[in-house]
Amino acid sequence: MAAPVPPLLSPLAALGRAVLSACAGVGTVAVFAGRATRAALTPRWYPAQILRQFWAVGFLSLPVVGLTAWFTGAALALNIYSGGDRFNAETVLPQIVALGITRELGPVLAALMLAGRVAAAIASELGAMRATEQVDALVTLSTDPMRYLVAPRLIAVTLSLPLLAMVADLIGIMGGMQVGKSLLDIAPRIYVTNTVDFLTRWDVESGLIKAGAFGFIVALMGCYHGFTASGGARGVGRATTQAVVTAAILILAADYLLTSLFAHL
Repeated sequence: MAAPVPPLLSPLAALGRAVLSACAGVGTVAVFAGRATRAALTPRWYPAQILRQFWAVGFLSLPVVGLTAWFTGAALALNIYSGGDRFNAETVLPQIVALGITRELGPVLAALMLAGRVAAAIASELGAMRATEQVDALVTLSTDPMRYLVAPRLIAVTLSLPLLAMVADLIGIMGGMQVGKSLLDIAPRIYVTNTVDFLTRWDVESGLIKAGAFGFIVALMGCYHGFTASGGARGVGRATTQAVVTAAILILAADYLLTSLFAHL
């Protein structure tokens, strides 16, 4: 039986428990990520499940990603116009919009939209399957749940998000072009020419690399919290909330780390 903690040391004991709990949580997620990655990269694969997830994750997410990108590009252009007007620099609007969308806003906002839509859906679906013992039934039928449930979602989301980010880049630039035409009377042909001449290949590629990493995070958080859900319907709801929150936080943290890394390349 553990000795009682002196009152003066209670805050330190609470801090120690929190640190140990956080370390245990990170270790659990890391082990789950390793198992999920191995299942996604090695056979046996389930093509029907992967295609089904591609449809649910990629195609059905196009409307929300497209609308978000258009309004973001338009709002970014408005801010650049109002800010650049102070320095007579409004003419650089196409270049700044293109750079901001392709490097940062396109992949990040597409990932955050998927965190809210896809991570929540994955966590609730897998959590419900865990609560109704369908996951245990797969094990009884000699089917690896990691390969049948987790790997298809991990593959689909990781590969779908770069494609969605490309769509977000195009639509976001179009939103900026619409604002440039209405405020600065920039012809669409000139706007597109300035954008193409300014952007480099690395500007686009760096955003797509980020999108792939963000897709992995979204799928991993959804699968992990859904796969480990417990406590019935309340536990499923809690897992869904945790999946969205942790995915959003990790996306922003990964964005900072990747941006810092790319800045030194």
